[in-house]
Amino acid sequence: MPLNIGFVSTRFAGNDGVSLESAKWAEILAGEGHNIFWYAGRLDRDPNTSFCVPEAHFEFTENTWINNRIWKRYARSPLVTERIHESAGYLKKTLYRYVRKFDLDMLVLENVLTIPMHVPLGIAVTEFLCETRIPAIAHHHDFYWERDRFGVNAVADYLEMAFPPRNLDIQHTVINQPAQEELAWRKGVPATLIPNVFDFDNPPSTSDPYTEDLRQQLGLEEKDKFILQPTRIVPRKGIEHSIKLLETIADDSYKLVISHDAGDEGYEYRRMLSKVARVAGVTIRFVSGRVGETRHINKRGQKVYTVWDLYGQADFVTYPSVYEGFGNALLEAVYFRLPVLINRYSIFTRDIEPLGFKFITMDGMVTPQVAGQVKKAIEDAKYRKEMVECNYETAKRHFSYSNLRRKLKVLVSNVTGT
Repeated sequence: MPLNIGFVSTRFAGNDGVSLESAKWAEILAGEGHNIFWYAGRLDRDPNTSFCVPEAHFEFTENTWINNRIWKRYARSPLVTERIHESAGYLKKTLYRYVRKFDLDMLVLENVLTIPMHVPLGIAVTEFLCETRIPAIAHHHDFYWERDRFGVNAVADYLEMAFPPRNLDIQHTVINQPAQEELAWRKGVPATLIPNVFDFDNPPSTSDPYTEDLRQQLGLEEKDKFILQPTRIVPRKGIEHSIKLLETIADDSYKLVISHDAGDEGYEYRRMLSKVARVAGVTIRFVSGRVGETRHINKRGQKVYTVWDLYGQADFVTYPSVYEGFGNALLEAVYFRLPVLINRYSIFTRDIEPLGFKFITMDGMVTPQVAGQVKKAIEDAKYRKEMVECNYETAKRHFSYSNLRRKLKVLVSNVTGT
């Protein structure tokens, strides 16, 4: 029986992990005959199935005012408490309107009860669930205890209440084993492990006229080796290791291309990377201005590409992250059959490495041996092919849409009784 399923978050727009993974869940659920609807503060989904509430976005003015007064301190004023409750009350009313408008049968809560970037919205959702008992699946990506910036706070009561709540009607899901264990230990809440997935049953096209001149457009010559860092420029991505890799290889034809910008964590790290690259004699290209959510021509008459276009033209991917909740960019590199350098972050060592992938790995530093393996993976065609084909087939077994489809069927049946 088809269900009307509503997705709820602060944002469903762009290439962040929550937006990307929620779209995959929606695609699978729609394929099973269900109708999908969206609630968030910022949306790029079909307007006919969307319910946009600007106040629900984590950068909305009121929420920014609240965040400035609840993090990095242990006490909050009565005024802050009052405004949290006022905001939560308003947002709860919008949730009632959303459910009525689309006659929703169940909700999928995308990280909104996980990372407290919008405390009032988390409270609103929790109270709404308690009042309506509507069936719900909570899809958790990043818990607050995994982020240092939320460690000192003046909202411990709200974090205990809503991030996530101990509501027995919710089916909780997490994207990695440590999160599953921590959730059980901290909240006594069981969760289903559903890692990020990719459509490995349908490989990407190898021919694309739009990207034929991509390398030239990004300032690369025909002889250059295109080393792609497909991440935002934030310290936990460990991009200085990518620079060190190219310095160690010591080949001027190896060029590092960074796809994303610094975003909301400031530009100091980017300036530091530029200085490090200059001292090391490494060529680095910051190309976020030429990469967008869709292909188009910008105001200067230049082509704008997608991140997937970059994967299709790259020779190698660096992924030296210090921490990742899972690693979407890793699966993307595997999908495009690219060799990858991985810094063995904790989730990788627990959830991914034991499955039999053939990645080049490092433990916190680039050694000459690691650099030699990277150079071989780029220049030895046979070695490269064996590596990427093994990775593709391994990912197809463990991180495909078919795996997600099977688990979602069980979850939907559990919460709705259908």
